[in-house]
Amino acid sequence: MHTLHAGSGGVVRQRREVSAILGVPVEKVRVTAWDVGGNFGTRNAIYPEFPLVVWAAKRIGRPVKWTATRSEAFLSDYQGRDLSADVELALGADGRFLAIRGTNCLNLGAYPITFVPLIKGVELMTGVYDIPAAYFRAQAVMTNKPPVNNYRSSGRPEAMFILERLIDMACAEFGFDRVEIRRLNFIPKIGEGYTNALGLPYDCGAYDKVMSEALRLAGWDGFEARRKEAAARGKLRGIGVSNYLELTGGYPRERTEITVHPDGRIDMVIGTLSSGQGHQTSFAQLLVDWLGAPADSVNLITGDTAVVQEGGGSHSARSMRMAGIVIGTATDEIRAKASRIAAHVLGGAVEKILFEDGRFKLDGTNRSLDIFEIAGTAQNDDSLPDDLKGPLGAVSDQTIHLGAFPYGCHVCEVEIDPDTGVPEIVDYAAIDDVGRAINPLILRGQTHGGAVQGIGQALWENMIYAPDTAQLLAGSFLDYAMPRAFRLPTFKTALSEVPSPRNKLGVRGGGEGGTTPALAVVINAVVDALAPLGIRHVEMPATSQSIWRAIQAAKQS
Repeated sequence: MHTLHAGSGGVVRQRREVSAILGVPVEKVRVTAWDVGGNFGTRNAIYPEFPLVVWAAKRIGRPVKWTATRSEAFLSDYQGRDLSADVELALGADGRFLAIRGTNCLNLGAYPITFVPLIKGVELMTGVYDIPAAYFRAQAVMTNKPPVNNYRSSGRPEAMFILERLIDMACAEFGFDRVEIRRLNFIPKIGEGYTNALGLPYDCGAYDKVMSEALRLAGWDGFEARRKEAAARGKLRGIGVSNYLELTGGYPRERTEITVHPDGRIDMVIGTLSSGQGHQTSFAQLLVDWLGAPADSVNLITGDTAVVQEGGGSHSARSMRMAGIVIGTATDEIRAKASRIAAHVLGGAVEKILFEDGRFKLDGTNRSLDIFEIAGTAQNDDSLPDDLKGPLGAVSDQTIHLGAFPYGCHVCEVEIDPDTGVPEIVDYAAIDDVGRAINPLILRGQTHGGAVQGIGQALWENMIYAPDTAQLLAGSFLDYAMPRAFRLPTFKTALSEVPSPRNKLGVRGGGEGGTTPALAVVINAVVDALAPLGIRHVEMPATSQSIWRAIQAAKQS
């Protein structure tokens, strides 16, 4: 047996890849990954060191451990984003969007890891707007930089940044109102059936309603008074709005195996893997509703190919949606079997068995059984039909190709010191539609964390290389600016819930919505603050130095 313990975002695909690289049967490979923490996609692809340590262990006949230093990780870990785009938006005289076209070029780095950021970004270039014509060319180039991998909301933040910046630029150029032009061009509230101009079939959404609620939450109508007050203090104040659309999909296959034990325990084996999203809590909530089981009775088993046969890990906001689909199918099967067992024990027709308050009741009587009593009966009652005897459980293994589309609107307010160029985020509001919110507290935390990741890219984070030597200049956290809590305000967040028709739960996915609009909304706010100086655009990251230089250039011109 070849065993790999890795800080990985998944185990099933990594097992297959290690098997292929080493040329050994897949059943001779075991991969485990436990609580690896947030990796947001960067650990989901295999690293060269993974099969190398297994090969080395086999070669010398003893365990081998390899841990990267922080400086090694900065130099060689897979990176995120790095897209160059040349895009045009056509508008009518009334502000209605007519067409969009362009070229998106992804830097793959020294060797290709994934094309997903390029593909998903191009598909969503029309966003939540009804743009009748679209044409895009997707290019990828190899360079001498480290490889680029998927990073939280892979490809979608870039697409929304391009589109939402173009809209604001058009407003500045032609005098349209930033809110009203968006409202004019929204796709109307839709059910299944809308396909965008690039061929992507959406599920459903109420985009205007969500933007209106975000603007209200942010106090958009009172902004001009706040701008005047900031000007009196010598500050430049700006506000930005960004709508977004996300596509959750990823690895299309997921599997769960659920077994109910008479001793009050339910084992749930599943292929997705938590990296801090609270799967133990939210998955258990499903069994509370669907099987009447206490939350603390659920034993979630993941991250070990010795027991996990199939599944895609955690990425593309797939976990709750895909888990909901397979858990829903498995619990339906368990409940159907449990109803037949209850009918046998309680002496009634299966049609008379009701599932209420977590118990299987015989209609018209006070007799009932819970799921654990039924599991005990299944294992111990020899009078049951053969197909009802044995462990009470079910397996669901499904491949789902249709994605879901989380969407929302974020509003950001900034102040800039014109003497130093330092930007400060003073207010941030977010409305996200995740379909059905299984655990709102967890979702709000995901919105906060996702927004911070996007804000970090917009204002601070940058991998800088010397142009003449390719020497990495941002090789430690002394040189690479991470977002810090003290730099951020208290977030105002709320959830919209328009269920997706594509799964039993109505879930869209909530892990990436915070990041997807954050790049655009922050830069929109920064540019709005600088607009009185005639500045129309600032590239990311909008550091204090780059903002100060833009201010000086504007003054000179």
